[in-house]
Amino acid sequence: MLKAAYDAEASYRVTESDIEYLRHGETPYLARMFQPEGEGPFPMIVSVHGGAWNGGSRLGQDYINRGLAASGIVVASVDFRLAPEHPYPGQVQDVHYAVRWLKAQADELHGDAEAVGMWGGSSGGNTALLCALRPSDPRYGALDSAETRGFDATVGFVISCWGVLDPWVRYEFARTTPAAGEGFGGAESKLRQTLGYFLNESGMHDGNPQEVLERGEAEALPALLIIQGTEDMNIPLTLPQRFAPAYRALGGTVRVEWFPGQPHSFIHGPTEESARAVALMREFIRASIGQPALT
Repeated sequence: MLKAAYDAEASYRVTESDIEYLRHGETPYLARMFQPEGEGPFPMIVSVHGGAWNGGSRLGQDYINRGLAASGIVVASVDFRLAPEHPYPGQVQDVHYAVRWLKAQADELHGDAEAVGMWGGSSGGNTALLCALRPSDPRYGALDSAETRGFDATVGFVISCWGVLDPWVRYEFARTTPAAGEGFGGAESKLRQTLGYFLNESGMHDGNPQEVLERGEAEALPALLIIQGTEDMNIPLTLPQRFAPAYRALGGTVRVEWFPGQPHSFIHGPTEESARAVALMREFIRASIGQPALT
C-alpha cells in the first residue's frame, strides 16, 4: 500500500551524498543521493544519465535531480557500466539492480518502496524504458545480492527526456542525416557509439522500446511522460510520434510534452524552459502516485 504523500509545490532542504550501490569485481559504482530533509515517506526515483551509452556520469543531471528532490522526492542518480567495454545489456542490468536496491533502502531513506519511478535522458531514456517495460526479463535482472532479494524492478512511473525510444531508427537517422548529432560529436560519433553498445543490428532491435511494444513483449506499462524539444538534431521527432500511439494502443497512459525551439538535452540550468520542464515532471509524478503499473 502506498504510504507516500507528495505535494509538487512543496519545498525541502536537500542533502547530497555518494553511496556505493553496486560493485563489479574491484570497481565500485556510486549513487549520488539527493535526500529531502524530513520524515517522509517520500516517493523515490532512479535517475539514469545519458551519454550515448558510452559516457556521462551520475553528476550530469544535477539540475533536474535537485529540482525533483527539493519538492520531496528521494533521488538516486546512478553510475553504471559503459560501452564499449561493457555492451548491451550491461547498463540495463545495473539500472535494474539500482531500482531494487533503492526499494531495499526505503526505510533508511524515509522513502516509500511502493512509490518508485525512473527518469532518463537520451540513452538513459532508452535504458529506463527497457527496465520499466520488461522488469521480469531474466537477462536484465541477472545481478543479485542478499540486500535486494525480495524486491522487484517494477515501477509506477517513468519519464523519458529526449530518449532514444528506437535505437535502430536513431542509428539509421545518424547514418543518413549529415547534421545528426550536431553539437554532440556528429553523425559518425553517433554511429560508432551505438555500435559500441549494441554491437550489431540484432542488439539494436532487441534493446528497442518501440519494438518491445510492437512485438508484444511489454510486461508492464507504467505511467509515462515524454519530454522532447522540437529542434533536437540527435533524436528524430518521429520517435515520440510513433511511440506514444503504440503505448496507448496497449492500454498505457502516456503524455508527450513538446518544447518548441529546444535542442537535445536542453534542461541544464535555470532557464524558463528548464523550470517549466521540471515543474511538468513534478506534476506528472504527483498525478502518478497511487496509480499502479499496468500489467
